[in-house]
Amino acid sequence: MLPDNLKRYAWLSIAAALATILLKGTAWWLTGSVGLLSDALESFVNLAGALMALSMLSLAAQPADEHHPHGHGKAEYFSSAFEGFLIIVAAIGIAYAAIDRLMHPRPLEAVGIGLAVSVIASIINFATARSLMKVGRKYRSITLEADAHHLLTDVWTSVGVIFGVGLVGLGGWLWLDPVIALLVAANIVWTGWQLLNRSAAGLMDVSLPEAELKAIEQVLDGYRRQGLEFHALRTRQAGARAFATLHVLVPGAWNVQVGHDWCERIEADIRSVLSHVHVTTHLEPREDPLSQSDRDLDRPA
Repeated sequence: MLPDNLKRYAWLSIAAALATILLKGTAWWLTGSVGLLSDALESFVNLAGALMALSMLSLAAQPADEHHPHGHGKAEYFSSAFEGFLIIVAAIGIAYAAIDRLMHPRPLEAVGIGLAVSVIASIINFATARSLMKVGRKYRSITLEADAHHLLTDVWTSVGVIFGVGLVGLGGWLWLDPVIALLVAANIVWTGWQLLNRSAAGLMDVSLPEAELKAIEQVLDGYRRQGLEFHALRTRQAGARAFATLHVLVPGAWNVQVGHDWCERIEADIRSVLSHVHVTTHLEPREDPLSQSDRDLDRPA
């Protein structure tokens, strides 16, 4: 279960989004740059994503109950998917505005002041993204990580926009402003697609990453050397929490207590290397042929 205090980082993201909307909107109003407009529109996406993150973090922090025995961790995937969708919608709006400006060029005004305001907004986003990324990785929150990745994308987008608009102001290349906006749109579409893909993988019960699977296998190898066998290892992600199930094959002559004690040690050793994983073991006699018939998810009749 996620710590309840993670919600304060969603509030931090909301505050940063409101501040950057105001600053970037001012920069666009001062300059008339469609590139800066695209940057401001992405901040509205940040705000919507942060509000969704707050609601989903609140839901994910709830403990398991009768109707949700595995907890509410998967709620985080809805947040990251929603943010990915919003990013793509924003990209479409940016592209539309950019094409219109490409067909109808317009000179920029007050470029220096507008860019200075945009730089301040980018610094706010960068500081917020660093904070969200650190906490998101510590607590394995896909919601905070997604928000951080989006803000970092926004920062690099802003750097490109600021550089491009600066060139427009210096060289008078009016076509460069909408071209930069189109590049911004393409960049954030890629970010949105990655968020949607990661969210879909989590909702489809994707297995643990390869490195974590290897960590589990290393634990099991130690027990294999002591004569135990294993199969039907299955893992899945559920937001900040993960689940692993496996069958433990022991000598049939062992009594229930001895087999149970070994399973407890195995589960504890796996949790010691992957503390976020909930482990469930199923005890089977090694000599029974039926113990080999349930390796697959769909057991034959």
